[in-house]
Amino acid sequence: MPITRIAVERSREANHPDAIKAAFAEFFSMLIFVFAGEGSGMAFNKLTNSGSSTPAGLVAASLAHAFALFVAVSVGANISGGHVNPAVTFGAYVGGNVTLLKAILYWIAQLLGSVVACFLLKFATGGLETSAFSLSSDVSVWNALVFEIVMTFGLVYTVYATAVDPKKGDLGIIAPMAIGFIVGANILAGGAFDGASMNPAVSFGPAVVSWTWTNHWVYWFGPLIGAAIVYDNIFIRDSVHEPLSSGDF
Repeated sequence: MPITRIAVERSREANHPDAIKAAFAEFFSMLIFVFAGEGSGMAFNKLTNSGSSTPAGLVAASLAHAFALFVAVSVGANISGGHVNPAVTFGAYVGGNVTLLKAILYWIAQLLGSVVACFLLKFATGGLETSAFSLSSDVSVWNALVFEIVMTFGLVYTVYATAVDPKKGDLGIIAPMAIGFIVGANILAGGAFDGASMNPAVSFGPAVVSWTWTNHWVYWFGPLIGAAIVYDNIFIRDSVHEPLSSGDF
């Protein structure tokens, strides 16, 4: 990725009303996503006596995250672009589609949204545990790192193909639907091994509330590396186009 594609804006962008609105949109979208996704696992545990690690629990987690992400991306799309993931924001930054300051604002909002959602869940459920992401007993950190890199690459590739590529045409709700589907499918593929995060904020909230940090770095490095292998570098770089505004992404 040529360094000239990376955008750094003036510091006053951080105080611009549109940037603040976009950050709030990311906060609320992340809160909606984590509350539904993490909450579904807690509800399944309550109903099945800690059965979320069963095949049925994996399918329930996949469906809950797919549906919740579809909604979270849709409601934020016209304000912030509906990133709902620090890795997606990082991929957009590396591709020159958001500036550094806007990316930092998004990251802060996304992380806070996840933490607040987990605290709300803990309070609303009467103190039930918001389980942090962890590796299965026979999975090494390097196995999990590869899982997170590949799954997040698939996610960010989907985001670029359906929401960022200027040749995408008018896809309407296809973009958030496709994004939700790839996350749901990846949970079915990787959930039994490392939880299938693909999203540093989704891992961060439960880790803060439960104060569990074992192997937490995997859920940052994997998604960020996967997001950096961007579609933009392969399919858009040689095209003549203007970087999209956040309203288009």
